[in-house]
Amino acid sequence: MTRTDLNVERVRHDLKMRVLTVASVERIAGLLARVTFTGDDLHDFVSASFDDHVKLFLPADPSQPPALPTVGPDGVKFPEGAPKPVARDYTPRRYDTARKELVIDFVIHGDGPASTWAEQAAPGQQLGIGGPRGSFVVPKGFDWHVLIGDETALPAIARRLEELPTAAQALVLIEVPAESNEIPLPTAAQASIRWLHRNGTAPGHSVLLLEAARDLRLPPGEGYVWVAAESAVAKALREIMVAGHGIDKTRIRAASYWKRGAAAVHESHEG
Repeated sequence: MTRTDLNVERVRHDLKMRVLTVASVERIAGLLARVTFTGDDLHDFVSASFDDHVKLFLPADPSQPPALPTVGPDGVKFPEGAPKPVARDYTPRRYDTARKELVIDFVIHGDGPASTWAEQAAPGQQLGIGGPRGSFVVPKGFDWHVLIGDETALPAIARRLEELPTAAQALVLIEVPAESNEIPLPTAAQASIRWLHRNGTAPGHSVLLLEAARDLRLPPGEGYVWVAAESAVAKALREIMVAGHGIDKTRIRAASYWKRGAAAVHESHEG
């Protein structure tokens, strides 16, 4: 009999644009810049799932206010004559509606507009965000949860682990550049966390996650698999879990958080 309490749910949200101000910036493990934003626009912010994403609008000049689009009956439109800001998708790592605070973790990798912005981010600077437009809500009541990803998936994995209940079991595979880039991952769940270190191998070229995924021993009971990594790696991981471990396609969510040789890629792999 199918447990209805384990059905995933797609939730739509009203699309809103917000202007936020940097309250603080913290560097973590030589890998992340944790930026805390605040602002009255967060009074009705909603993020229903650990892998939600918001669109960040990055100003060309960090000292200037961001140029935000408007949302109307004809969709999203930018002001005529104004240069469009660069936009990138990021996970809401933590949010506090009462305090009107939103935390975003940026992976610092030396290039790219978002990483470049985060490296120079300072209190008082402003940023525009849009969304989340929707949430893919995976119930916490599964007996076990497999979470697999590279450093770009760390914010979502960390948030999921914080939200899982004590009765849950979590099997976690995380690839990072080096051992020094490991971060604390507090959770009430029974978690087995395996860190994989590229140690000089270029991001997106490592087979560490694929090998570790093949070696997984899944517990009994009802489970769900979540994957996020470079596009080709995410697709290969999905195939390993479905074909190699017999995971039903309705019990896995695999996403490309980036793609070698391409910019601003964020897509899900289904079917």
